[in-house]
Amino acid sequence: MSESRSRRTPVARHGQLRTPGATGQLLKLLGIALAVVLVSGLGVGTFVVGGLLNTVSANAVELENQKELPPDISAYEGGFDMLLTGVDTCEPKYAYLFGKRCTGKDAQGTLNDVNLLVHVSAEPRRVTVVSFPRDLMIPIPACTDANGRTSSAMSKQQLNVAYEHGGDKGGLNCVAKTISSLVGGEDIEFAAKVTFGGVIEITDAIGGVDVCLANPIKDRFTGLDMAAGDHTIQGLQALQFLRTRHGVGDGSDLGRIGNQQQYMSSLVRKLISGQVLGNVGTMLKLADVGLNNLEASTSLANPMTIAQIALAVKDVPFQDIVFVQYPTMYDPADPNRVIPDKRNAKILWDAITANKQLQITHENTKNDGVVVKEPDTGTTPPPATPTPTETPADVVELPSSITGTSAAQVTCSNGNVRGR
Repeated sequence: MSESRSRRTPVARHGQLRTPGATGQLLKLLGIALAVVLVSGLGVGTFVVGGLLNTVSANAVELENQKELPPDISAYEGGFDMLLTGVDTCEPKYAYLFGKRCTGKDAQGTLNDVNLLVHVSAEPRRVTVVSFPRDLMIPIPACTDANGRTSSAMSKQQLNVAYEHGGDKGGLNCVAKTISSLVGGEDIEFAAKVTFGGVIEITDAIGGVDVCLANPIKDRFTGLDMAAGDHTIQGLQALQFLRTRHGVGDGSDLGRIGNQQQYMSSLVRKLISGQVLGNVGTMLKLADVGLNNLEASTSLANPMTIAQIALAVKDVPFQDIVFVQYPTMYDPADPNRVIPDKRNAKILWDAITANKQLQITHENTKNDGVVVKEPDTGTTPPPATPTPTETPADVVELPSSITGTSAAQVTCSNGNVRGR
């Protein structure tokens, strides 16, 4: 287990870094591309590193009903969408870390436990990352795998069975098709997947991610044992932090999502602040490691596309990089599962489609996975990029039932110490 060390959270910067010369400009562009696709916190980036692109292309997955992509990102009306999913699978290299998960009857299964839809709007550019709970009960459509076999549609199943339902090399496609159906048929132009083992290697490659705990976390199910305060987490500890459910809030998957969003926000701040983009060695190491943990859609196997995505979002201010949880309500048939809150989901998606600035109105309670950390005005200055002037018509206050945060806001894990 990587040893955490107490430290002050670094200042979130958003200024340009000096990259003199053609080589420096190229490396900066690669770093920005990493920042874009690493926004999930699961390291599904690193595509453009010389001849290594061939590996990505060989493993690429075709998305069903994929429309012809325009030659330039700016040609997408209303922006574009990218699915990022993290799968829970028993990789031989890391199976020993998962205990009973990799020794029981489910050891051969692959579950899409983390599902994120990243929407990048048209001008003014905004990035919204929507987290979908793994316990969400929804229809799973018929999906066709790489061998042409089609699985039957299911009227109501947990979201996290979609990857396995997709069959041989069809899992990523099936998750994309399921999420697209859930959000009203929204086109998903790009998709990528990483394993939890990849989280360990990629977090190590960037030197860890800074998180804070408002209360201690002790979770016997994941083995996570952390004191309150600021920490830099790496490797196995980062994986435990992202997987802990019993150790935060009310012990639900919804609380875990809030905890994961803290990690994602901190990761974005670190990537864009220059701690990664300004370090050539770190960027190249991250590229090499990430490449070996990536399964991408064929639409992401083009280096020009990745470069365009990077350029499209590189100047988005922290306050316009927003992480929200897809709105749900408890399933009447099973209190341990949730179903879509369609009314509030429509409000959320209408605001995203209209490219409004999203304001989170939810006030965190003891049941949430995180609490908001008040800014330390004595030591931590505000982000370098000023907040754009918005008119009331540009802003949508989301219903209080929709939880979330922005990259400009610092949250801390709400450890429940009980470790249920």
